[in-house]
Amino acid sequence: METDKQKHPQRKDIRLKDYNYSSPGVYFVTICTAKRRNLFWQGAFDAVAYYDQTVGASCARPQNLPLSNWGKIVLEQLEIWNDTYPSVSLNSYVIMPNHLHILVEITADENGRPQVAPTLSQMIQQFKGAVTKRIGKPVWQKLFMEHVIRDNQDYVTRLNYIYQNPARWCDDELYVEG
Repeated sequence: METDKQKHPQRKDIRLKDYNYSSPGVYFVTICTAKRRNLFWQGAFDAVAYYDQTVGASCARPQNLPLSNWGKIVLEQLEIWNDTYPSVSLNSYVIMPNHLHILVEITADENGRPQVAPTLSQMIQQFKGAVTKRIGKPVWQKLFMEHVIRDNQDYVTRLNYIYQNPARWCDDELYVEG
């Protein structure tokens, strides 16, 4: 007889062992919809109308994405992120049809000490919960993927990925037709 573990394989722990995810640093995060359903865009992507609006020294926001009503709710929740967590900055993001990428920076005080910040996991759970509440039903995959940014080149690479992701949607590893 099959045990429960044999029926449902255990998920791998994708977090760095013994890493403090509330420590100062920059994190590249990907959050997917449940079953990778295309929920956040309505209509086709227009590469001519697409551009990034700079809204700070190191922050740009994609403009003119074909967001659905649910995509607009995600956008509204992303735009209040910086007001929600004083020691955290949402540096950049892109909302794709079935996922989103964000660059989250947890800052330190003038002496280099970490400021009080929730963990990355707590922030993502609160964000997902707020979106779910506004939409009125669950839309997210259980977990999320994150990458700790290690240096400036890594940051630039991830930032460029965010900017170019809409134009490369059909070639994206998370692409699902529909």
